[in-house]
Amino acid sequence: MERKKLALFSTAALCFWLFALAFGSAQGAGLRAALSGGEVEVVEVAAAPAQAEPLAVEAATDVTLPLSCRAAILIDQSTGTVLYEMNPDERMPIASITKVMTLLLTFEGLHNGKYTLDDVVPVSEHAYQMGGSQIWLEPGEQLTLWEMIKAICVSSANDAAVAVAEFVGGSEPVFVEQMNARAAELGMTGTTFKNACGLDKEGHLSTARDVAIMSREILNTCPEILEYTGIWTDSLRGGQTQLVNTNKLLHRYNGITGLKTGTTSGAGVCISASATRDGLSLIAVVLGSPSSTERFDAATTLLDYGFAHYEAAALPAMDQRPLQLAVTGGVDEWVPLDYSALPESLLLEKGSQGELTAQINLPEEVEAPVSLGQTMGTVVISSGETVLGEYPVTAAADTPRMTFERALDLLRENLLGG
Repeated sequence: MERKKLALFSTAALCFWLFALAFGSAQGAGLRAALSGGEVEVVEVAAAPAQAEPLAVEAATDVTLPLSCRAAILIDQSTGTVLYEMNPDERMPIASITKVMTLLLTFEGLHNGKYTLDDVVPVSEHAYQMGGSQIWLEPGEQLTLWEMIKAICVSSANDAAVAVAEFVGGSEPVFVEQMNARAAELGMTGTTFKNACGLDKEGHLSTARDVAIMSREILNTCPEILEYTGIWTDSLRGGQTQLVNTNKLLHRYNGITGLKTGTTSGAGVCISASATRDGLSLIAVVLGSPSSTERFDAATTLLDYGFAHYEAAALPAMDQRPLQLAVTGGVDEWVPLDYSALPESLLLEKGSQGELTAQINLPEEVEAPVSLGQTMGTVVISSGETVLGEYPVTAAADTPRMTFERALDLLRENLLGG
């Protein structure tokens, strides 16, 4: 009797499995028809094409801006697209713009839970001996990390930068090794750091392009930096130490958000400035200006050029885009789709493009197994016949293949109500 029950159970399981496979194979038919008449074109494809880079904008090569500096670059913060450049790869000192990397590593440690803003940062004799811009830290004095970051961002305090470097890395030399390793990860091929604050030291060099790269990284991954770099005036030690921002564009330029200035005898007068207008965020880097006025004028010229000639164009509405895709031979009949690779907007030259259109390329069904993050298709953004960008549509969940063992489990769950 038990053998008979087992045989019946196995037969039922096999039938259930075959039914699941057959049922899954029938899913997805009519996906395209269900979307016909909508605003978004859905095209059936045999296989998902590879992702392509956005093709909207190329760096201006026939424009010469009046910039009083040794090197400069203007980039779009969202895509990293270079909009203008002048000697972008010439290696030179960058003064206190060095602190952008110091701050990047510090915020990354915060994000990883290694410490908190309320942690106390001790002051060593080495940090106390830093010259240049400072908040006159005393050996043994203790300020919170939040206070130290504020001093670095607003007043460009060298002593605070070194104290934080020792706090994060254990010592400044170890921290500098971490700075150089992070620079290598970011592709900053023209950069070598020798200290954490940017004081002139032989071999401490970078480029306008590399400064733009690390500025973009901290703005995109640590946006809280703007809560500090946007402070105009503040104080420490209960009001005894006044902080005044070295970035005078905060009061002079519409849309300015940060980022960092720098001045030494070897580097000249420098700035990495970030600004946002109408959804377009730009980063202007100026290195080696003769004076503070010429530095700010050069940054203003770069930003004005960017906002006058480029825009952040909104993508077409895709309200009727498919939110799931049929799966054959899977445990689940559908896999949800992830469109997060699509940007919120596209960088375009003003007046150069017509109305944007979106084409979604998806198969009507896919075969299990499907892995989370697997490319299912693409969205192509175009203007007329010009393709501006191609972005992947991925699976938002795993969908395992239906196996005999899995079919038995499902049957058992259904029979037992478990």
